[in-house]
Amino acid sequence: MQLQRLASFLVVFAGLLTASVCAHAADPENTMIITLKDGDVTIALRPDLAPKHVAQIKKLVRDHAYDNVAFHRVIGGFMAQTGDVKFGNMEKGFNAQAVGTGGSDLPDLPAEFSQTEHYKRGVVGMARSQDPNSANSQFFIMFAPAPPLDGQYTIVGNVVSGMDLVDKIKKGDEADNGTVTDPDRMIKVRIAADK
Repeated sequence: MQLQRLASFLVVFAGLLTASVCAHAADPENTMIITLKDGDVTIALRPDLAPKHVAQIKKLVRDHAYDNVAFHRVIGGFMAQTGDVKFGNMEKGFNAQAVGTGGSDLPDLPAEFSQTEHYKRGVVGMARSQDPNSANSQFFIMFAPAPPLDGQYTIVGNVVSGMDLVDKIKKGDEADNGTVTDPDRMIKVRIAADK
């Protein structure tokens, strides 16, 4: 009997979780679409968790700053990092030695850490330096859960479709902190409301 109750609870919980993620994805103003070489990845942005970070990402998307930016650091079983708009544009000024150290011309952001959301597969977080208030343009997509990141990096969204495409992003050398030689890129990034 307890097993049946537990199973029922898990089914209801999974349904509520799915409905929550779908509700976020249903808002075109807060839905980011990343075109990769194999197709589109759809991310539900979370202004409820990180309003300043989401606003900055949307500005960079609308300025086309993320188009052609490399996935410069990709560690299998961990995450894929991109968003260095200063050194990572593979069509304009790509710098293999500096990629991962740059940001945008916009100001760095104060941390918006969540104590309720957790880093798990498909979560999108903002990269930063040791300074918690240094996130700017770089972000990463999780391949797997990473509890040590909880409450330490700002969560800005969740992949709602196309995670299989994220899994195909070229991986880097783990001995070199995931640095990718001849990296894959975000071909085009847009906000769904702008179609």
